[in-house]
Formats: sequence, C-alpha cells, structure tokens
Amino acid sequence: MPSLAPHMSSVPGSGIRRVFEIALTLDDVTMLVVGEPDVPVAHHIIDAARRAWAEDRTGYTPNGGITPLREALVAKLARENGVVVDVEQVWVTVGATQGLHQAMGLLLAAGDEILVPDPGYTTFTMNAHMFDARPVPYSLLPAQGFQPDFDELERLVTAETRAIIVNSPSNPLGIVFDEAVLRELLSFAKRHDLWVISDEVYEYFTYGATHVSLAALDDDDRVFSVFSLSKTYAMTGVRVGYLVTPKGLAETMRTVQEAQISCVAEPDQLAALAAVTGDNQPVADAREHYRENLELATGILDERGLRYLTPHGAFYLWIDVSHASRGDVATWAETFLLTERVAVAPGSAFGRSGEGWIRISLASTADDLVTGLGKIPSPSPAA
Repeated sequence: MPSLAPHMSSVPGSGIRRVFEIALTLDDVTMLVVGEPDVPVAHHIIDAARRAWAEDRTGYTPNGGITPLREALVAKLARENGVVVDVEQVWVTVGATQGLHQAMGLLLAAGDEILVPDPGYTTFTMNAHMFDARPVPYSLLPAQGFQPDFDELERLVTAETRAIIVNSPSNPLGIVFDEAVLRELLSFAKRHDLWVISDEVYEYFTYGATHVSLAALDDDDRVFSVFSLSKTYAMTGVRVGYLVTPKGLAETMRTVQEAQISCVAEPDQLAALAAVTGDNQPVADAREHYRENLELATGILDERGLRYLTPHGAFYLWIDVSHASRGDVATWAETFLLTERVAVAPGSAFGRSGEGWIRISLASTADDLVTGLGKIPSPSPAA
C-alpha cells in the first residue's frame, strides 16, 4: 500500500490515552486518569439539545456558528474575560481540540518551531508534529516554582520560531499565571515577533487565584485564544469550543472552517447557547466540588508523606512518585494499573519534565480519591 506522509511517523501517541484504554479492558478500576467531570450536565442544557433534535434542527449552519451563540460568546468575553471582540473573531469549533489544531495550522509551516510548555498538554506537541513543525519545550520546573524561565525562553528562540503556547490554568500542573507573568510573556512574544496561542480551557476553575485572559492584555493582535465548554459545563462528549482570533481573519477562517468541519452540529450549538446564557450555578457548584476534593486529596497525601504541587486552577493534582517510579513513570503507571487497579496519567506523557510525576483527576468521587491515593507507595523515611 502507499506510504503515509513521512512526518506522520514523528507524531507521538498519547500516554494518557494508553493508560485509559488499558483501564477500559479491566474490571473494578479506580479511574483518576482522564479529565472527565463527574458532575451531571445541567437540565437546561439537556433540554435545549432535546428541543433542537425534536424540531429537526439538523441542517448546515454558518461556518463560524449560529449568530445567537457567537453573539453570546462575544458578550461573555467582554463581561468575564475583559476581551472586546466582534462576532467575526469568534469561531465555534469541535471542542478546544479543534481550536488548538486550527490555530496551529494557521500559523505553522513545515520546519517552523513553536514553543510549548513542558509539562504541557499532550496535543500541543502532537499537533505541531502533524504540521511537520517542531515543538520546542520550555520548562516549568519545581526549582522555578513551575513558572516560565525567561532566560531559557530567550535561549530557545531561533529564526524558525513562529509562536508560543501559554496554558493558564494549566493542564496538568494546575498553575495559574498572574498578570505580571502574562505581561512578560507578551513582551517576550512581541520582542521576537511571535504569535501567542492561549489555552484557557479551565478558566472557570481557580482556587485562590484570578484567571487573566492573555488577549485582554494584548495591544497588537498577536493572541489566538482557545476556550471550551467541555470541562466548564461537563459537556466533554458534546464537543463544543471556540477560537478567538485577532482582527481581520474572517475570510481566511471561513475557508478553514469549511475545509475542516463545515460547521458544528446545530443541536450541539443550541446546547452551548443554553450553557453560556443560562444559570451558572452548576459551574459554581462544580468548582466547589473540585475544591473539596482537592482538600481531601492533599490531606491524604500530606498524611502519607507524598510530595505534590498545590494547584490554583483546573482540576488535577501533580504528584511526585519518583521514589517509586525510578526513572520510568510510564511503565510504573501501567504496572500500578495492572496490579492495584488504579488508573493515573504518567507525567512523562506531558513532556520530559514530567518524569517521576503523575497527574490525577480531582473530578472524581471522594471514595475513588481515598482508594486511589491510598494505594500510591509512600516514600521511605530516608527519602
């Protein structure tokens, strides 16, 4: 048979999905591996989707999405993010996953480089390889408080660097960059004439920190912002997100949307409209649930002497298991799953800086957290 494009062999698989898919073949697994909200979808969202199907709202919509949804997102961005845009800058996508892929496709040519956080979400690196571009990791390390090292960033920039991805609140770390750090990142991007892709999927889930949207600080139209309804409204399988572009890209975006997806399904968009314009109490309740789970989980880890990063956003916990994984956390996570029936995400799935760490999801039941965290080996007193 004919061969695939040569660069496709460089696209790495997802270390998270590997553990998840093994777990699906087993019985009685405690699932702490994927970011799947354990709260129900609000009734008003379900009702909107049900009505759409009952009314046969199953035709094509405009490439960018139905006007009421785009207008609602414009209002939300101004009200909650301090980002003032027009409707032609907001494009409804098949989840944030498509939004990220689309933004990178607009910016990267073969051989280009893009700076990606390390540890960082897996698709940042996967997408870059799919465009035959080179992801260049910038470190978020304990020694720097998991903040960007701007001296390192300066060393990493080359003539081929086209963009930088910023993820706050972070998956997997749960860090939230404050305004000063974000302004410094924008200054760095401006100094080197880089595009910025801002992943703000977990914008609503912060604890003792304030989420700041990068585009609210942008004064020269270099930021693409990616948002999602999946985590916020527990709509992961509905697949609705949105990409917010700089000005002047409407015609290009229409062409790109038509080529990639034509449009998002109208019932999904109407469910999204109900989510964005409806009662936000379920989101506040979910945030409180995750905060309570965080307190429970950190209490268990403290009692057992396990080191972790206290998150200020998202709904994950980054835990140091280097005393047990001994340099190969991916293998350790699979063995842990097979022997203890607990599924966790190996830190190495998020980049080389994740070696020795695991990510667990706090979007879980208290019982699952108690069971799963109770099976992680404690370090010896000498460790």
